[in-house]
Amino acid sequence: MKSSIHPVSRPVVFRDIATGTAFLTRSTADAEQRVRWEDGNTYPVIDVETSSASHPFYTGTRQVLDTAGRIEQFRRRYGTAGVARG
Repeated sequence: MKSSIHPVSRPVVFRDIATGTAFLTRSTADAEQRVRWEDGNTYPVIDVETSSASHPFYTGTRQVLDTAGRIEQFRRRYGTAGVARG
């Protein structure tokens, strides 16, 4: 691997600002702000708005769509006249 063409990979802490959850991983991103991690070392910290700790897909809090209500709303608005049934 050529050393002059690849970006430097370093340990970085990503912190979810919605939940306060933080995790340490390797990244090429760098930040001015530093944080002391559980192992006693300081690492650059990058604040993110959404992570697996706060995203509805991963937390299981996603909204259930009411498809039956949408169909009824469509029928009230546009009616069922003129719809070909086959």
